[in-house]
Amino acid sequence: MYRHRFFLLLASAIIPFCHAQKNEAAQTLLPDSRQMDAIIITGSLKPEHKERSAIVVDTYTPSFFRKTPSASLFEALQLAQGVRPQVNCNICNTGDIQINGLEGPYTLILIDGMPLVSGLSSVYGLTGIPTALIERIEIVKGPTSALYGSEAVGGLIQVVTKKAASAPSFGFDQFVSDKGEINTDLGFKRLWRKRLFMYTGIHHFYFQHRLDNNLDQFTDVALQHRLSVFQKWQFQRKSNRNLQWAARFFTEDRWGGDIQWSPRDRGGQVRYGESIYTHRLELFGQYQLPVNTPVHLSVSASGHNQNSYYGTTPFMAQQRILFGQITAHPTPKSTDLLLGISWRYTYYADNTKVAQPMAIHNPDASRWSRIFSNPRNLPGLFAQWERSFPGGCRSLFGIRLDHHAQHGKILTPRLAFKHKLGAYTVRWNMGTGFRVVNVFTEDHAALTGARNIVIDQHLQPEKSINYNIQLQRHNQSIKRITLGREFSIFYTHFQNRIVPNYNINPNEIHYSNLLGYGYCRGVSGKLDLQLPNISISASLTWLNTALVEHGEISVPLLTEKCNAQGTVAWKIPHTFWLMDYTVSVCSPMALPLLGPLDPRPPFSPWWAIHNLQWTWGKETKHQVYFGVKNLFNFTPNRGTPFLIARSGDPFDKRVVFDVQGNPQATADNPYALTFDPSYVYAPNQGRRIYFGLRFKIE
Repeated sequence: MYRHRFFLLLASAIIPFCHAQKNEAAQTLLPDSRQMDAIIITGSLKPEHKERSAIVVDTYTPSFFRKTPSASLFEALQLAQGVRPQVNCNICNTGDIQINGLEGPYTLILIDGMPLVSGLSSVYGLTGIPTALIERIEIVKGPTSALYGSEAVGGLIQVVTKKAASAPSFGFDQFVSDKGEINTDLGFKRLWRKRLFMYTGIHHFYFQHRLDNNLDQFTDVALQHRLSVFQKWQFQRKSNRNLQWAARFFTEDRWGGDIQWSPRDRGGQVRYGESIYTHRLELFGQYQLPVNTPVHLSVSASGHNQNSYYGTTPFMAQQRILFGQITAHPTPKSTDLLLGISWRYTYYADNTKVAQPMAIHNPDASRWSRIFSNPRNLPGLFAQWERSFPGGCRSLFGIRLDHHAQHGKILTPRLAFKHKLGAYTVRWNMGTGFRVVNVFTEDHAALTGARNIVIDQHLQPEKSINYNIQLQRHNQSIKRITLGREFSIFYTHFQNRIVPNYNINPNEIHYSNLLGYGYCRGVSGKLDLQLPNISISASLTWLNTALVEHGEISVPLLTEKCNAQGTVAWKIPHTFWLMDYTVSVCSPMALPLLGPLDPRPPFSPWWAIHNLQWTWGKETKHQVYFGVKNLFNFTPNRGTPFLIARSGDPFDKRVVFDVQGNPQATADNPYALTFDPSYVYAPNQGRRIYFGLRFKIE
C-alpha cells in the first residue's frame, strides 16, 4: 500500500516538469543557510543586524532545513552546530534538544518571543512544530535568564514563524518514505481590506507502519498521527507599528510497544504499550503602543493536556501558562536602552504524587502578598543597556530580578562585549541563569512504568554562570573562493544541579540537588567554504561535562565528548539539479545499565547519520526532491544483545526480587534485570528512501 502511494505521488510530481524549458539560465549561487547579516531579535529582544550584535547568535534559514526534509523541529536541528536532539525512550521515542552537552530541560524554546514550549510541553511539544512554519531559527548558547528568566540556563532556541505580509500566497510541501511516512505542509495567505494579512499553515504527519527489524517484538519506531493548524494575523498600521496575533492547535496520537498492541490493551497487563494523546492550544500576540517611544506589549496563553499510559502506569497531566510582557525602548544619545516587566503564571497538575499542590499561602494576607506568595506566579523586572564605540565595538549590560514564592528574589545579570580587530570580530559573553524544576522533564524514564520516583529532599532551583568567547573571521574572498571561520571557548558552572541516581534501587530513580557543583566546558569551531557551485560547511564541538561531589568526579549519562556536523551542497552547472550531503557524528557516551550483570556495553560507540538528497527545480517556484536518510542504515542495536531489557516480560511477572526489592538472577533471568526501555542513545529509525514535491505561488 505504501509503495503504491509512493509511486503515485512520484508520477503526479514529474508530469508538470516535463514541459519545463530546458534552455533556461541555471542559477549558480547556492542558498545561504546561515545568514551572516540577518536581522535577529533573540539576543536583545529587539531587531538588529547579527553582525552588529554583541551577543553570539547562530541563525538558520529555511534553506538549511531543506537539505534533508524533516517532519518536526526536533529532527531538523540535528545539523545545527553544538545542538543534538537526544532520544530518551526506545518505545515512545520522546526526546529533548541538548545545547553544548547540557540536557533538554536547560534549553528554553520560544515561538515568536513567547515561552510557549516549556515544562510538560518540552517533552512532546517539540514534534508539534513543523519546519514549514519557520522563517528562521535563532540559537543562543549559554544562559539568557537576564532577558528570558527561568529555564534559559544552557541556551535558547527562538522559532521565528513566517510573516503574514511576506508569506507566499500558497505553498505546498509533501514527502513520503518507503517506510510509510507521509508528511504534508500547506500554507496560504489572504489579504482583507488591504490592511489585514492572514496566513494559515496546516501540518499533517501520518506514520502507522509497525517495524520490528531487531526482532524484540517491540516497535522500533513509535507510530504517530498528528495535526497542527497555525494561523497568524498581521495588521498594517500607521508608522509601521507592530500588531499581530497568532494561534496554533496541535493534536497527536502516539504509541509504541508490543508489536501486537491495540488500543483495547491501553492500560492493561496483556500487552505492553506506551500510548500518549496530546492536545495543545497556543495564543500569542504583540502590540506596539501608539506613543513616540517604542513600547511593545506581548502576551501569550497556552494549554497542554496529556492523557497517557506507560504500560499500566497512567499519567494524566494539565499545564496552563499565561505570559505577559511590556518592553520600552527609549533611545537616548549614543546608547541603546531596553526596559521591561514580565509576569508568568503557571498551572500544573498531574496524577502522580510528585506534583506538589500550589496553594496560595496565608489567605488572610493582602492581595499583593497573596499574589507574591503563590508559586504559580513568577514576576520579573529587567533592563538592558547597550553602547556603541568607534571602530565597530559594542558593549551590553543586562540585569533581571525575578521573585519566586518559594525561593525569594533571584538576580541574573549578564555582560557582553564585541570588539573589531581588522578582519576579525571578538565577542565575549558572561551571564547567569536559573531554573525552577519540573520533575517530569528531568527524566522520562520515571514514567515508563519501570521505575518509581523518589525525591530525597526539597529541590532548590538550579543556578549557573557561563563564559563564552567567540572569534569570528569575516568571509575572506580569494579569487572565486569565499572562506569563513568561527572559533569559540565556553564554560558553564552549576550549583544545586538536579541529578537522578539510578544505582540505589533498580526500580527507583532518586532525585536530589548535587552536594557539590557541575561544569560543562569545551571548544567549538566552524568552517564555511564557498566555491563555484559548491558550498561546504563543517563544525566540531568538544565537550567536557562532569559532576563533582565530595571530591569525586562523575560524567552524566548520555553526554558525549564530541559532536560534529557537515554539509556539502553541489549545484550542477547549467542545470536545475542540486545535491545535498549532510552528516552528523557523535562520540561515545555513558549509558544507563541495570546492574553489574547487565551484558550491554556501558558506553555507546561512535555513530553517525548520513543523508543524501537530490533536488530538481527553481528555488523560487517549484522543486522535486528525493533522497536517502541514514544512508548506511545505522541503528543503536549494533554491538549489543538487546536494547529493551526483558521485552518478553514487560510487567516483571517472572522476575524474582529479594526482601530489599532487588532482582535476583534465575534461569529465566540470568542477568538479574527488570523491564526497562531507557537504554537508548540514537534514533532507532533505519534507512529511509523518500520522495517529495514543493511549490509556491507568490
